[in-house]
Amino acid sequence: MSIEYKKYNSADEKRWDRFNAKSVNGTMFHSRKFLSYHPKDRFKDYSIEFYKKDKLFSIFPAVDIEFEGKRTLFSHRGSSYGGFVYNEGLSIADSYILVDELIVFAKAEGFERIAVTLPPIIYEHRLSNYMDFTFIKRGFTYLKREVSSVVCIEDHIDKNVKKFKQPNRTAFRKAQKLGVKIRKSEEYDVFYDILKHNLKIRHNVQPTHTLKELIQLKNMYKKDISLYGAYVGDEMVAGVVMFDCNKDVSLAFYISHKESMQEYRGVNLLFYHIINRCIEDGYKYLDFGIFTVNMEPNFGLGRFKEGFGSSGVLRDTFILDL
Repeated sequence: MSIEYKKYNSADEKRWDRFNAKSVNGTMFHSRKFLSYHPKDRFKDYSIEFYKKDKLFSIFPAVDIEFEGKRTLFSHRGSSYGGFVYNEGLSIADSYILVDELIVFAKAEGFERIAVTLPPIIYEHRLSNYMDFTFIKRGFTYLKREVSSVVCIEDHIDKNVKKFKQPNRTAFRKAQKLGVKIRKSEEYDVFYDILKHNLKIRHNVQPTHTLKELIQLKNMYKKDISLYGAYVGDEMVAGVVMFDCNKDVSLAFYISHKESMQEYRGVNLLFYHIINRCIEDGYKYLDFGIFTVNMEPNFGLGRFKEGFGSSGVLRDTFILDL
Protein backbone atom coordinates (compact mmCIF):
# COMPACT_ATOMS: atom_id res chain seq x y z
CA MET A 1 0.00 0.00 0.00
CA SER A 2 1.39 3.39 -0.97
CA ILE A 3 2.70 5.95 1.47
CA GLU A 4 2.51 9.62 0.50
CA TYR A 5 4.56 12.50 1.84
CA LYS A 6 3.71 16.09 2.67
CA LYS A 7 5.94 18.90 3.86
CA TYR A 8 5.18 19.82 7.47
CA ASN A 9 3.04 22.90 8.06
CA SER A 10 2.85 24.71 11.39
CA ALA A 11 -0.91 24.16 11.38
CA ASP A 12 -0.12 20.46 11.92
CA GLU A 13 1.82 21.08 15.15
CA LYS A 14 -0.69 19.55 17.58
CA ARG A 15 -1.27 16.50 15.38
CA TRP A 16 2.50 16.02 15.04
CA ASP A 17 3.08 16.15 18.78
CA ARG A 18 0.14 13.84 19.55
CA PHE A 19 1.56 11.31 17.09
CA ASN A 20 5.04 11.66 18.55
CA ALA A 21 3.79 11.15 22.12
CA LYS A 22 1.95 7.92 21.22
CA SER A 23 4.66 6.52 18.93
CA VAL A 24 6.94 3.59 19.65
CA ASN A 25 10.18 5.56 19.27
CA GLY A 26 9.48 9.29 19.46
CA THR A 27 11.37 11.44 21.96
CA MET A 28 11.33 14.93 23.35
CA PHE A 29 13.78 15.89 20.61
CA HIS A 30 11.30 14.94 17.86
CA SER A 31 8.49 17.13 19.19
CA ARG A 32 7.50 20.44 17.65
CA LYS A 33 7.38 21.78 21.17
CA PHE A 34 11.11 21.17 21.53
CA LEU A 35 12.07 22.15 17.99
CA SER A 36 10.16 25.42 18.24
CA TYR A 37 12.33 26.76 21.06
CA HIS A 38 15.13 27.50 18.58
CA PRO A 39 15.19 31.08 17.27
CA LYS A 40 13.27 31.18 13.99
CA ASP A 41 16.31 32.29 12.00
CA ARG A 42 18.60 29.51 13.30
CA PHE A 43 17.24 26.72 11.10
CA LYS A 44 15.12 26.48 7.97
CA ASP A 45 12.62 23.80 8.90
CA TYR A 46 11.98 21.15 6.26
CA SER A 47 10.18 18.49 8.24
CA ILE A 48 8.06 15.85 6.50
CA GLU A 49 4.86 13.95 7.29
CA PHE A 50 4.08 10.59 5.73
CA TYR A 51 0.51 9.38 5.26
CA LYS A 52 -1.02 5.96 4.65
CA LYS A 53 -4.73 5.77 3.77
CA ASP A 54 -4.91 9.51 4.53
CA LYS A 55 -3.81 8.79 8.09
CA LEU A 56 -0.57 10.10 9.59
CA PHE A 57 1.88 7.19 9.47
CA SER A 58 5.29 8.68 10.22
CA ILE A 59 6.97 12.01 10.96
CA PHE A 60 10.49 13.09 10.06
CA PRO A 61 11.90 16.29 11.63
CA ALA A 62 14.45 17.93 9.34
CA VAL A 63 16.14 21.16 8.34
CA ASP A 64 17.57 22.58 5.14
CA ILE A 65 21.24 23.40 5.72
CA GLU A 66 24.53 23.57 3.87
CA PHE A 67 26.67 20.70 5.11
CA GLU A 68 30.19 20.22 3.77
CA GLY A 69 29.36 22.41 0.81
CA LYS A 70 26.17 20.60 -0.21
CA ARG A 71 22.52 21.48 0.32
CA THR A 72 21.47 18.86 2.84
CA LEU A 73 18.19 17.61 4.24
CA PHE A 74 19.37 16.91 7.80
CA SER A 75 17.35 15.18 10.50
CA HIS A 76 17.94 17.17 12.69
CA ARG A 77 20.65 19.76 13.48
CA GLY A 78 18.79 21.31 16.40
CA SER A 79 18.37 18.04 18.31
CA SER A 80 20.51 15.23 19.61
CA TYR A 81 18.90 12.93 17.06
CA GLY A 82 16.10 12.70 14.51
CA GLY A 83 14.96 10.07 12.02
CA PHE A 84 11.56 8.56 11.31
CA VAL A 85 9.04 8.37 14.14
CA TYR A 86 6.38 5.66 13.77
CA ASN A 87 3.90 3.50 15.64
CA GLU A 88 4.49 0.00 16.96
CA GLY A 89 4.57 -2.75 14.37
CA LEU A 90 6.38 -0.99 11.52
CA SER A 91 7.04 -3.61 8.82
CA ILE A 92 10.24 -4.06 6.85
CA ALA A 93 8.24 -3.36 3.67
CA ASP A 94 7.01 -0.03 5.03
CA SER A 95 10.54 0.83 6.16
CA TYR A 96 11.67 0.47 2.54
CA ILE A 97 8.78 2.62 1.30
CA LEU A 98 9.48 5.37 3.85
CA VAL A 99 13.15 5.62 2.89
CA ASP A 100 12.31 5.49 -0.83
CA GLU A 101 9.76 8.29 -0.42
CA LEU A 102 12.26 10.32 1.60
CA ILE A 103 14.73 10.08 -1.28
CA VAL A 104 12.04 11.02 -3.81
CA PHE A 105 11.08 14.03 -1.68
CA ALA A 106 14.68 15.21 -1.25
CA LYS A 107 15.40 14.96 -4.97
CA ALA A 108 12.18 16.75 -5.88
CA GLU A 109 13.05 19.59 -3.49
CA GLY A 110 16.53 20.02 -4.98
CA PHE A 111 18.62 18.62 -2.13
CA GLU A 112 22.07 17.21 -2.86
CA ARG A 113 22.37 15.08 0.26
CA ILE A 114 20.37 13.48 3.08
CA ALA A 115 21.81 13.05 6.60
CA VAL A 116 20.00 11.32 9.46
CA THR A 117 21.05 10.82 13.09
CA LEU A 118 19.08 8.00 14.67
CA PRO A 119 18.40 7.70 18.41
CA PRO A 120 20.19 4.78 20.10
CA ILE A 121 18.07 1.63 19.96
CA ILE A 122 17.12 1.92 23.65
CA TYR A 123 14.68 4.68 22.64
CA GLU A 124 12.62 2.11 20.73
CA HIS A 125 9.90 0.77 23.01
CA ARG A 126 9.79 -2.26 20.71
CA LEU A 127 13.36 -2.94 19.60
CA SER A 128 13.81 -2.75 15.83
CA ASN A 129 16.73 -2.10 13.48
CA TYR A 130 14.56 -2.05 10.37
CA MET A 131 15.40 1.57 9.60
CA ASP A 132 19.16 1.04 9.99
CA PHE A 133 18.98 -1.94 7.67
CA THR A 134 16.90 -0.07 5.11
CA PHE A 135 19.17 2.97 5.03
CA ILE A 136 22.14 0.73 4.22
CA LYS A 137 20.19 -1.20 1.57
CA ARG A 138 19.18 2.06 -0.08
CA GLY A 139 22.76 3.26 -0.40
CA PHE A 140 23.28 5.31 2.75
CA THR A 141 26.67 5.03 4.45
CA TYR A 142 27.78 5.82 7.99
CA LEU A 143 28.92 9.40 8.41
CA LYS A 144 29.86 8.54 11.98
CA ARG A 145 29.03 6.09 14.75
CA GLU A 146 29.20 7.62 18.20
CA VAL A 147 28.99 5.61 21.44
CA SER A 148 26.54 6.51 24.19
CA SER A 149 26.87 5.13 27.73
CA VAL A 150 23.73 3.41 28.99
CA VAL A 151 22.79 1.99 32.39
CA CYS A 152 20.12 -0.72 32.39
CA ILE A 153 17.76 0.06 35.26
CA GLU A 154 17.10 -2.87 37.60
CA ASP A 155 14.10 -3.29 39.89
CA HIS A 156 16.02 -2.36 43.06
CA ILE A 157 18.83 0.11 43.70
CA ASP A 158 20.97 -2.57 45.37
CA LYS A 159 21.05 -4.52 42.08
CA ASN A 160 22.32 -1.45 40.25
CA VAL A 161 24.87 -0.71 42.97
CA LYS A 162 26.25 -4.24 42.54
CA LYS A 163 27.16 -3.24 38.96
CA PHE A 164 29.07 -0.15 40.16
CA LYS A 165 32.83 -0.44 40.13
CA GLN A 166 34.33 -0.43 43.62
CA PRO A 167 35.66 3.18 43.47
CA ASN A 168 32.14 4.41 42.60
CA ARG A 169 30.58 2.53 45.50
CA THR A 170 33.23 3.93 47.84
CA ALA A 171 32.70 7.44 46.46
CA PHE A 172 28.93 7.71 46.93
CA ARG A 173 29.20 6.21 50.42
CA LYS A 174 31.90 8.76 51.28
CA ALA A 175 29.55 11.52 50.12
CA GLN A 176 26.83 10.17 52.38
CA LYS A 177 29.21 10.09 55.36
CA LEU A 178 30.30 13.66 54.65
CA GLY A 179 26.67 14.78 54.84
CA VAL A 180 26.14 15.65 51.17
CA LYS A 181 22.43 16.11 50.44
CA ILE A 182 20.67 15.59 47.11
CA ARG A 183 17.61 17.54 46.10
CA LYS A 184 15.78 18.88 43.10
CA SER A 185 16.89 22.43 42.54
CA GLU A 186 15.78 25.54 40.68
CA GLU A 187 19.24 27.11 40.93
CA TYR A 188 19.94 26.81 37.23
CA ASP A 189 22.10 29.94 37.30
CA VAL A 190 24.35 28.45 39.99
CA PHE A 191 24.67 25.15 38.15
CA TYR A 192 25.29 26.90 34.84
CA ASP A 193 28.25 28.79 36.32
CA ILE A 194 29.73 25.49 37.51
CA LEU A 195 29.11 23.88 34.12
CA LYS A 196 30.50 26.79 32.09
CA HIS A 197 33.67 26.94 34.19
CA ASN A 198 34.24 23.18 33.92
CA LEU A 199 33.76 23.06 30.16
CA LYS A 200 36.08 26.02 29.72
CA ILE A 201 38.97 24.58 31.72
CA ARG A 202 38.54 21.00 30.52
CA HIS A 203 37.58 21.34 26.87
CA ASN A 204 37.63 25.10 26.10
CA VAL A 205 34.02 24.92 24.86
CA GLN A 206 30.68 26.47 25.82
CA PRO A 207 27.52 24.56 26.89
CA THR A 208 25.17 23.52 24.07
CA HIS A 209 22.50 25.87 25.46
CA THR A 210 22.73 29.37 26.83
CA LEU A 211 21.39 29.80 30.36
CA LYS A 212 18.37 31.58 28.90
CA GLU A 213 17.67 28.66 26.54
CA LEU A 214 18.08 26.10 29.32
CA ILE A 215 15.63 27.94 31.55
CA GLN A 216 13.25 28.32 28.61
CA LEU A 217 13.35 24.56 28.02
CA LYS A 218 12.83 23.88 31.72
CA ASN A 219 9.77 26.13 31.72
CA MET A 220 8.42 24.33 28.64
CA TYR A 221 9.03 20.88 30.15
CA LYS A 222 8.30 21.35 33.83
CA LYS A 223 7.84 17.60 34.40
CA ASP A 224 10.42 16.28 31.96
CA ILE A 225 13.48 18.45 32.64
CA SER A 226 14.91 18.54 36.16
CA LEU A 227 18.06 19.77 37.87
CA TYR A 228 19.34 17.61 40.71
CA GLY A 229 21.88 19.28 42.97
CA ALA A 230 24.39 17.90 45.48
CA TYR A 231 24.71 20.28 48.40
CA VAL A 232 27.14 20.78 51.24
CA GLY A 233 25.12 22.99 53.52
CA ASP A 234 23.59 25.58 51.19
CA GLU A 235 26.35 25.31 48.60
CA MET A 236 25.79 23.38 45.36
CA VAL A 237 28.91 21.30 44.75
CA ALA A 238 27.62 19.29 41.76
CA GLY A 239 24.58 19.01 39.55
CA VAL A 240 22.95 16.97 36.81
CA VAL A 241 20.26 18.18 34.39
CA MET A 242 18.04 15.28 33.39
CA PHE A 243 15.88 15.16 30.25
CA ASP A 244 13.13 12.53 30.41
CA CYS A 245 13.13 11.87 26.67
CA ASN A 246 10.38 9.27 26.46
CA LYS A 247 8.72 6.69 28.69
CA ASP A 248 11.73 4.36 28.55
CA VAL A 249 14.79 6.63 28.79
CA SER A 250 15.99 9.42 31.04
CA LEU A 251 19.02 11.27 29.68
CA ALA A 252 21.74 12.97 31.73
CA PHE A 253 22.15 15.98 29.47
CA TYR A 254 24.49 18.07 31.64
CA ILE A 255 26.79 16.78 34.39
CA SER A 256 29.18 19.02 36.29
CA HIS A 257 30.83 19.66 39.66
CA LYS A 258 32.99 22.21 41.42
CA GLU A 259 36.61 21.17 41.08
CA SER A 260 37.40 22.72 44.46
CA MET A 261 34.72 20.55 46.11
CA GLN A 262 35.50 17.29 44.33
CA GLU A 263 36.43 15.58 47.62
CA TYR A 264 32.71 15.50 48.50
CA ARG A 265 32.01 13.16 45.55
CA GLY A 266 28.75 14.92 44.78
CA VAL A 267 28.38 13.50 41.26
CA ASN A 268 28.67 9.92 42.53
CA LEU A 269 25.93 10.45 45.11
CA LEU A 270 23.81 12.25 42.51
CA PHE A 271 23.79 9.24 40.21
CA TYR A 272 22.99 6.88 43.07
CA HIS A 273 19.86 8.99 43.67
CA ILE A 274 19.09 9.48 39.97
CA ILE A 275 19.24 5.73 39.29
CA ASN A 276 16.94 5.12 42.25
CA ARG A 277 14.57 7.77 40.88
CA CYS A 278 14.63 6.01 37.47
CA ILE A 279 13.61 2.78 39.22
CA GLU A 280 10.75 4.50 41.05
CA ASP A 281 9.49 6.19 37.87
CA GLY A 282 9.65 3.06 35.72
CA TYR A 283 12.43 3.95 33.28
CA LYS A 284 14.28 1.13 31.55
CA TYR A 285 17.48 3.03 30.86
CA LEU A 286 19.61 5.90 32.06
CA ASP A 287 21.44 7.40 29.09
CA PHE A 288 24.70 9.08 30.11
CA GLY A 289 25.17 10.48 26.60
CA ILE A 290 28.09 10.03 24.25
CA PHE A 291 31.73 9.89 25.28
CA THR A 292 33.00 10.02 21.70
CA VAL A 293 33.35 13.02 19.40
CA ASN A 294 33.59 12.22 15.69
CA MET A 295 34.30 8.62 16.71
CA GLU A 296 37.25 9.54 18.93
CA PRO A 297 36.68 8.19 22.45
CA ASN A 298 37.40 10.13 25.61
CA PHE A 299 38.64 7.13 27.57
CA GLY A 300 38.57 8.92 30.91
CA LEU A 301 34.94 9.94 30.43
CA GLY A 302 34.13 6.42 29.27
CA ARG A 303 35.69 4.93 32.41
CA PHE A 304 33.78 7.38 34.61
CA LYS A 305 30.45 6.31 33.12
CA GLU A 306 31.37 2.61 33.14
CA GLY A 307 31.95 3.00 36.86
CA PHE A 308 28.16 3.13 37.28
CA GLY A 309 27.67 -0.12 35.37
CA SER A 310 27.10 1.41 31.95
CA SER A 311 27.77 -0.18 28.59
CA GLY A 312 27.91 1.32 25.11
CA VAL A 313 25.20 1.61 22.46
CA LEU A 314 25.57 3.28 19.08
CA ARG A 315 24.22 6.64 17.98
CA ASP A 316 24.55 6.46 14.21
CA THR A 317 24.47 9.16 11.56
CA PHE A 318 23.70 7.99 8.02
CA ILE A 319 24.39 9.97 4.86
CA LEU A 320 23.43 9.69 1.20
CA ASP A 321 24.63 11.82 -1.71
CA LEU A 322 21.84 12.16 -4.23
